Amino acid sequence: MQRVVLGVSGGIAAYKAVEVCRRLVDAGVHVVPVLTEAATRFVGKTTFSALASEPVHDSLWDGAIPHTRLGQTADLVLVAPATADLLARYAAGMADDLLTATLLATRAPVVVCPAMHTEMWEHPAVADNLATLARRGVVVVPPEDGRLAGGDVGSGRLADPATIVERVLQLLGPADLAGRHVVVSAGGTREALDPVRVLTNRSSGKQGHAVAEAAARRGAAVTLVTASPLPVDTPSVTVVPVESAADMEAALGRAAATADVVVMAAAVADYRPKAPADRKLTKDDGIPEIVLEQTPDILAGLAARRPPGQVLVGFAAETGDAVERGRRKLSRKGVDLLVVNDVTAPGAGFDHDTNAVTILDAAGGAVEVPLTSKQAVATAILDRVIGLLGQKKEMP
Repeated sequence: MQRVVLGVSGGIAAYKAVEVCRRLVDAGVHVVPVLTEAATRFVGKTTFSALASEPVHDSLWDGAIPHTRLGQTADLVLVAPATADLLARYAAGMADDLLTATLLATRAPVVVCPAMHTEMWEHPAVADNLATLARRGVVVVPPEDGRLAGGDVGSGRLADPATIVERVLQLLGPADLAGRHVVVSAGGTREALDPVRVLTNRSSGKQGHAVAEAAARRGAAVTLVTASPLPVDTPSVTVVPVESAADMEAALGRAAATADVVVMAAAVADYRPKAPADRKLTKDDGIPEIVLEQTPDILAGLAARRPPGQVLVGFAAETGDAVERGRRKLSRKGVDLLVVNDVTAPGAGFDHDTNAVTILDAAGGAVEVPLTSKQAVATAILDRVIGLLGQKKEMP
């Protein structure tokens, strides 16, 4: 597990560092909180100790050389918010508290997220200090425009926590999908019975969204075609909302034409009403007879039209004898990988935050991923995709 030292300095934006901490922990990062004395005037140590991976560190005298230990064991050091004072002391090489001492004692990548009033942000001294830090390799996540303390509005507002976390995870993860276009589908489609009612399934879209966000962290340009209402926490993911199987087929047809990888994680309805009513069906009408017709086989269509070198991944949510059913589906659909799960298994069905899958390949191989987070499942899938991209590149 990768370790991030989260440094929090004493600005009003320190409350947003709580959300940064939570998001990093949710992404599977071991978060070590380091608070300055001034930071504790804005946020309590108990809050960070409860949400982070270990209790707050705030003293240079807490055990033997704590700053050296923190600096040496960190995979990345993040300062959010970074006040004008903190930036000045870091640029000057001062080490008069645990956070600045840790910054000087680490060889890990450092990310600073400035936050201050507009007048301070625009002061030449702050610009000079940031330029000095940038020359030394420090990554700066610039502030945004918006509401500031005291009712003012202007530049200097701490970057959105989602933006900060995305940048951190990009730096932590391999950039092995940089320059690649990855298209992911997610969620359960909805087929209209009438203007009020729909036929749908239990898919939440969580697994597909996790794949999209994981691909973005690995440097890919990601298009997420989703029928799920879940929010997307990764700003760099292009979201294409859809509802029906026909909507999804059209959107994927456009996006997949230029994709290096297509991950078809959506649970597309197999059937839809042949003639949806144009008005709400009521009890006065009696029990309706609903004639169904088959929806397009989107995955098979993508396989038939895919450009050379494209990696195509399908999903199969099964009940009983899942792997054997998955092998037959893999052969029938013509995909490179098929991700199979038994939705009746505890913790692995629809709408869970966890999953357990078997990743089948066209050569007859199988990789079992035991019950874990859907983010970890997404990583396992993309690891296999990377291997296939390399193989396809080597083919004559």
